Amino acid sequence: MTSVKQHFCELGDLLDASDFLREIRHHLHRHPELSLHEVGTAAMVAEYLTQWGYEVTRNVGGHGVVGTLRVGEGARSVAVRADMDALPITEESGQPHASEVKGVMHACGHDGHTTMLLGAARQLALSRNFSGAVNLVFQPAEEGEAGALRMIEDGLFERFPCDAIFGLHNQPGVAAGTLLFGGGAFMSASDRVLITIRGRGGHAARPQLTVDPVLIAGSLIMALQSVVARNIDPAAIAIVTIGTVHAGIATNVIPESATLGLSVRSFDAAVRDRLRERITALVSAHVEGYGGTVEIDYELGYPVLVNSPAETEFARQVAEELVGPAQVVFPYGPVTGSEDFAYYLERKPGCFLRLGNGVESPMVHNASYDFNDTNLTVGAAYWTRLVERFLAQPL
Repeated sequence: MTSVKQHFCELGDLLDASDFLREIRHHLHRHPELSLHEVGTAAMVAEYLTQWGYEVTRNVGGHGVVGTLRVGEGARSVAVRADMDALPITEESGQPHASEVKGVMHACGHDGHTTMLLGAARQLALSRNFSGAVNLVFQPAEEGEAGALRMIEDGLFERFPCDAIFGLHNQPGVAAGTLLFGGGAFMSASDRVLITIRGRGGHAARPQLTVDPVLIAGSLIMALQSVVARNIDPAAIAIVTIGTVHAGIATNVIPESATLGLSVRSFDAAVRDRLRERITALVSAHVEGYGGTVEIDYELGYPVLVNSPAETEFARQVAEELVGPAQVVFPYGPVTGSEDFAYYLERKPGCFLRLGNGVESPMVHNASYDFNDTNLTVGAAYWTRLVERFLAQPL
């Protein structure tokens, strides 16, 4: 690590830092940490920020790290966020820098997100080409554990005030280096539903003496497809996906219960409420009609991510200035994935954007996925310029 740091300290231009950034990214990729366990990643981030002259605060909302740099007398402040956690997936990328942690990998590119923001952190500290305060937010637990909300509840915006907050996520299937923007409702809300159907088990040879939860589950799977098709305006976006089905352990036994796991996505509060209402009513009536009973655990997840218009337009202009209009897409989306960055945008204006990870890139949450290293300097340069331009604006 010492040689890497010394190497980077000698660099005067961020665009010449690709080897350094790649080495950081590959180190993080080889040593992934799950949500709520980002101890080593957080320590590495804090060490770099401290060396580069940032005021560093650790353990914000768990293992979160915030690096603050103040330059000049400017009154404006801005925050930029990167997520740090990995996923419980066994890597099959075949890369020489593949995960060394069994059953854990950076299958969503958070190693790249963290590295890009570290690259910007170093360049901002070197150039100091702004007046005001920048808060670099390295967030834990984005993957289903609402790390953003944890940091907010730990006083993020009170302890580190900002006029706006920005973040990004890589986008497989789009040319590397392409910056993608969408205003308004940009990413979906994501809710989870666990349906437990209880019947009366028995021998497969005497089905008339049972209430078969597998039969009920099979019929319910088809019935649930009507929720969107016959209850939601076709002009709206809504998705109901049955992702898990579990029942029984023997072919000659009708089990006592069956469970279904659903993912429910939407972009509008009224649609979200309607989905919950109709799923709950349909499931209850359907199971009762077959003579079974049901338990419905409906868990509201991340809310809709809504980009504010002014900050989105500003972020888009910075992108065009950096990479040219040909590498900027607007409008893009909406994106049916979800992001806990939505919690920040419920409290502060800002923009969450996408960065193409390559046309041939495997999708995120895939065992073959890997972050595209050519994006490291692009992302670092983008965050550097965005901070400089934002803090140059008048109040």
